[in-house]
Amino acid sequence: MKLISWNVNGIRAVLKKGFTDFIESENPDILALQETKATPEDVVVPQALAEYTSFWNIAEKKGYSGTAIFTKTKPIAVTLGIGVAEHDREGRVITAEYADFFLVNVYVPNSKRELTRLAYRQQWDRDFLAYLKKLELKKPVIWCGDLNVAHTEIDLARPKDNVKNHGFTPEERAGFDAFVGAGFVDAFREFEKAGGHYTWWSQMGTARARNIGWRD
Repeated sequence: MKLISWNVNGIRAVLKKGFTDFIESENPDILALQETKATPEDVVVPQALAEYTSFWNIAEKKGYSGTAIFTKTKPIAVTLGIGVAEHDREGRVITAEYADFFLVNVYVPNSKRELTRLAYRQQWDRDFLAYLKKLELKKPVIWCGDLNVAHTEIDLARPKDNVKNHGFTPEERAGFDAFVGAGFVDAFREFEKAGGHYTWWSQMGTARARNIGWRD
């Protein structure tokens, strides 16, 4: 099975920037998207996704957040959200149940530059972990998405400069520790122990060209 997880930061925009070519080249069995910022009615699905069934979780706030799953194999069941009203308004989680596992696609809340949502983020982490543990009682869980945290110093280029910044606070890192402590495995780190591998770069300056990034 080939799974691709991708924060598209607006699916309508990325459709104009090589999205179709990428999907045709990679041909995933499951495509999990975060920050879709759209409804299915807003999107003209490209031919590359014609053989997929799609499921969307849309935020109440128009043009904000949102997640989607495109899958070649139709799931047994699909659940939107985690059953906590405070969290489920933002369209952040889709769970697809297959014969042998659950797939959970998540767009974790950002704590914001001034850490105005840090307390909310901590509650989210606790509630989301509780949700995953309930699923795990039934069958194995694969969860993927934009986690909005660099877990350890190896997961960002400049840890000392960011220790008090959102995405690398002690509180957020401790939240991720709790997932690992509960038995969930960081699949990338299971196979790759070296630094320098990132998923996000600032759009300011030449951060991407210099690989000054974060794996979050």
